[in-house]
Amino acid sequence: MSFAAAAAELNVTPAALSYQIKALETDLGTPVFHRLNRAVELTEAGRALAPGVTDGFSAIAASWRNTQRLNDNSTLTITAGPAFTSKWLAPRLFDFAQAHPDIDLRFSASLRLIDFDRDEVDVAIRFGLGHDKDVFSAPLIREWMTPMMAPQLADQFNSPQALKDATLIHDDSISFFKTPTDWPAWCKAAGITFDTSHGVRFSQADHALDAAIAGAGVVLGRVSLATRALEQGRLVAPFNVGLVTDAQFRFICPQGHEARPNVKAFHDWVMSEIEASKPFENGRTFIDAKSLK
Repeated sequence: MSFAAAAAELNVTPAALSYQIKALETDLGTPVFHRLNRAVELTEAGRALAPGVTDGFSAIAASWRNTQRLNDNSTLTITAGPAFTSKWLAPRLFDFAQAHPDIDLRFSASLRLIDFDRDEVDVAIRFGLGHDKDVFSAPLIREWMTPMMAPQLADQFNSPQALKDATLIHDDSISFFKTPTDWPAWCKAAGITFDTSHGVRFSQADHALDAAIAGAGVVLGRVSLATRALEQGRLVAPFNVGLVTDAQFRFICPQGHEARPNVKAFHDWVMSEIEASKPFENGRTFIDAKSLK
């Protein structure tokens, strides 16, 4: 609501801006501004015109930025959930930076739905059952869960049945699954029975893992988030039964962008890191949660 500020934004003189507005009003056949002493305000026609014009210019600006990004292979903006960012991505970023010093990574830890045009994001890593439409979507990690605990608890809870005396840590972040993948489901898969209703509950998976690492109890840990802690010996997973869920992490980007050099480099690096964690599957018996219904 300032002609002077608008002229500065457009890099034209106030006189030139005033001429353009008068031309617009002539074409429209009605004023869009009331000119006051030291201010302007929209007329009824101006108020009707402004929202659509604003949306139009915003769409043009977004298209311009997205087209510019196609030629920018030196930066990569990634969004992933807070738990995956803190437990999987962040501990490994130094390795990617060393392998790809020409790519600057930018992260947004968020679980909300992504609009690639609006959010100016190159890659989204999302967890769930996956119904991704009109985008490139590739599975990353087969998700399975098994009891995990700090090493100092392993002697005390040296069999599945011994867990009846443990403080159970519940990760409620996966409670939305149609097929339960919780403590009762794992006990059923392992062929044991005891009351699993006790313990502590967390709404975030990374908080549940942190509690287990601190020795607060035994968590039914998701391998996707716990791999680095297992590699470093901060957690152990002593039992061979793994409960598999349909939900998985997916690598998502706009259709066709998967071939962009920076996106492909990041995808290939993520896949190689996942492959390196496969040894934790050796010697385990995997039970599909759907088979327990």
